[in-house]
Amino acid sequence: MRSSLLAFATDLLDEGLETVAENVQHRAGADGVTLAAAYHDARDVFPHNPHRVVYFQEPGAVFFQPSPSRFGSLELQPIVSAVIGERDLVSELTEVARRRDMDANAWVVLLHVDRGREIEPYAQRNAFGDLYPTQLCPSNPHVRAYAFAVIADVASRGVDSILMESFHFVPFPHGYHHERAFVEISPLSSFLLSLCFCTSCVAAGARHGVEMSSLQDAVASTIRRGLSSDHADAASIDDPPSVRALLGGQLGEFLDARTAVVTSLVSELVDAARHANSDAVLVPVDEGGAIKGYVGGQPTGVPASSMSWQLGVDLPQVAAAAGALEVLAYASTAERVRFDLEAYARAIPDSARLGVILRPVRPDCESLANLRTKVGVASDLGAARLDFYHYGLAPLDTLDWIKSALSADAAANAPAGRSEG
Repeated sequence: MRSSLLAFATDLLDEGLETVAENVQHRAGADGVTLAAAYHDARDVFPHNPHRVVYFQEPGAVFFQPSPSRFGSLELQPIVSAVIGERDLVSELTEVARRRDMDANAWVVLLHVDRGREIEPYAQRNAFGDLYPTQLCPSNPHVRAYAFAVIADVASRGVDSILMESFHFVPFPHGYHHERAFVEISPLSSFLLSLCFCTSCVAAGARHGVEMSSLQDAVASTIRRGLSSDHADAASIDDPPSVRALLGGQLGEFLDARTAVVTSLVSELVDAARHANSDAVLVPVDEGGAIKGYVGGQPTGVPASSMSWQLGVDLPQVAAAAGALEVLAYASTAERVRFDLEAYARAIPDSARLGVILRPVRPDCESLANLRTKVGVASDLGAARLDFYHYGLAPLDTLDWIKSALSADAAANAPAGRSEG
């Protein structure tokens, strides 16, 4: 397994690229750094950053200098992070990594940008026409052109791989600042609130033969009933066929249209990366593990892979298009990690490489033994890469745990020596 630590621009700026690379390579024993090249809004606490402890991320910023030739004519433009100034951290990381014989990877949060009313023409809208100003819609042609340019531009910096998050539709409970809801939102209502009915999505549904006006009205009415009553949902969100059958089957047809949108986008972005850098590998990241386990590390019920369809993600198709899939193993027990990873391994083609992201910190890991076991699970299931979340968010001595876990796995998988006779 190739291994890396995910990192923010502030880690590299405040500690220095050489210091971070040294810590990752020698103290953590990992193969590379995976830098957030495009990221969303957040409030973070950095336990070992020498210059800042509480930091508010810049909404929808990129941490490289965009090429005018790729973005000049586009309606939707990237926002360069103020914290990097004129620097291009993706290129700088690549240079440092090459000198050290390390991997230089990028981490792109693509469509979840938190850029507010500025992205109104390109954002997702629910069945009532309400704007979701946190996320771009993958159906929108201007969004797709922007995404193509971002991936191509990052790849052109010479990175070894790009972890690509948020290339799909975003679930309603993903979160916002100071969100309020004083009524219970059932799983079905939450899912229906995540469906996008922007102009581009309506057109995509119509191309698939869906009568979009009546479907939108039916979805809105179902949400209204769900928010004003305590009745059980008409279908279990854990039973996709029953959800697809709702509203006379038109909902299922619309879900197929969403899936086609996402799959075609991934294919286009794989081509974008390869044309810009034939050696770069674009790795889609499935969000199921975060949806189920991010908050408390206690996912229950169906495996994380069972969430993907709600985002418009067809796991076999996406993994086949990219030749790889990265998954978030956010769970406190190794048993749950194995349960989820086995389900992902069954869902994707044998030819696709499986990657795993572990959190070596609370709420997922409270002991070295726990982390070692999870690393062993990923290795046993044939994971091609293992990434750790996150350099700047974890205490610095977590790097010692990572090195110990990686070393133990390497020793366990070392070829047996031949005895002389």
